[in-house]
Amino acid sequence: MTRYDLAVLGGHVVIPYVGVVRTDVGVRAGRIAALVEGIAPHEAGSVVDARGCLVLPGAVDSHFHLGIYRDLGEDAESETRSALVGGVTTVLSYFRTGRHYLNRSGPYREIYPEVLAAVRGRAYTDYGFHIAIMTEAQLDEVDWLVAEQGVTSFKYYMFYKGLNLTADSTRASDYTLTDSYDLGHLFLLMERVAAQAQRRGREGRISLSLHCEHAELLRVFIEQVRRAGLRGLEAYHRARPPLSERLSLAEAVLLADATHCPINLLHLSSREVMEAAIAAKRGYPHLDIRLETTVHHLALTYESAGGVRGKVNPPIRTEDDRQALWEAVLRGEVDTVVSDHACCFEEEKGEDLWRALPGFGGTALLYPYLISEGLHRRGLPATRVAELASANSARAFGLYPRKGTLTPGADADLTVVDPDREQEVHPEVLLSAQDFTPFAGMRLRGWPVYTIRGGELAFANGQVVGHPAGRYLHRPLRVGREAEHGGA
Repeated sequence: MTRYDLAVLGGHVVIPYVGVVRTDVGVRAGRIAALVEGIAPHEAGSVVDARGCLVLPGAVDSHFHLGIYRDLGEDAESETRSALVGGVTTVLSYFRTGRHYLNRSGPYREIYPEVLAAVRGRAYTDYGFHIAIMTEAQLDEVDWLVAEQGVTSFKYYMFYKGLNLTADSTRASDYTLTDSYDLGHLFLLMERVAAQAQRRGREGRISLSLHCEHAELLRVFIEQVRRAGLRGLEAYHRARPPLSERLSLAEAVLLADATHCPINLLHLSSREVMEAAIAAKRGYPHLDIRLETTVHHLALTYESAGGVRGKVNPPIRTEDDRQALWEAVLRGEVDTVVSDHACCFEEEKGEDLWRALPGFGGTALLYPYLISEGLHRRGLPATRVAELASANSARAFGLYPRKGTLTPGADADLTVVDPDREQEVHPEVLLSAQDFTPFAGMRLRGWPVYTIRGGELAFANGQVVGHPAGRYLHRPLRVGREAEHGGA
């Protein structure tokens, strides 16, 4: 009789906040059962050879957009498949009512069950959702979403407020399907989230994520850039400049101070915005503020991102901004690095910068980029890589210690990375439905060779194996508590 269902043998196990340990990993019933040297192959039902490799906790890609431009179920299947390539075993996707996603508004009591039904049985990773509260009526659903649906994180889009024109001349109200999406709405939402955080925060963090760009400034700068006839991603950078992010961030932090709402400052994109976020965190030490940046803002500039295909909000910026973000990562100022994955197709980008859809995929590069450009090139410790890509997101969003670590009792979500494997990035490698990538031609060193979710081998040597058995995560996900609402 075998002691373990699966054993990962001979690797260097990266335990966030602890260090790198030469040990074997024994898995039983989907959980890590033991970290011990000398597990014999015959003691396990199946064996993964990790000699010469790093064994990291499966990444928690906490900024994802399932179904933003495609059928939700189809997108969940193809894009969580891509996530496995990057060593990702959990995705947390944003969802809002209004334009895109399901293209409808109304109560989440009606819509959220449809969201869960669409994804159930289609995801290769475990998954959860951050919910954007878009209407006044939905404010009354915050308590229900937390208590009954296991949603511990919410979102507000600062640049949707009011009726200002967006870059493609559609009105912000077309996205929100409401005319009262303003700072008053944000204040009321922060009050609701803060109340839940105070009531339930000991079970797991409850927070609000913020996309900080200022609607009124965007209107002015977009008009100026279009009148000047500027083109390309430099034009988009100038049309949505860091000043817009800084002003919006300042508003958000002041309201967070007034309400004591835990906040996450998303996809910080430039030197001055990162400096402002760090200053806010230091200036309000009593507040719970987490800082996030993305793979694409760390990796690309408006000159290297492939033209219109690299359009994303907030924009890709300068080389100086890119270096400043890396400096903040290396100093330990950044909490999480994510993909902001949003699958779309080249035809949806087109040639017109202003009409091109914003966003693109990047989840398959989460560990490869951080290992190649962080660990190898800049000396970022392996433990810090695991914290940025996995543990800190798990802690921020009600998943730790079931996710984000490699200790007995945790879910057996892990990835085995060959730190010396070099590979050039192109769409076929990423296993996404997306037919292009702004990262094309980038050569990275350090790729997952195996990804294991819930003790089951899901990805091996460049290919997805098995079937989509990912579970919905009813958060906070504590030790001893199983996934609910469609868990496998």
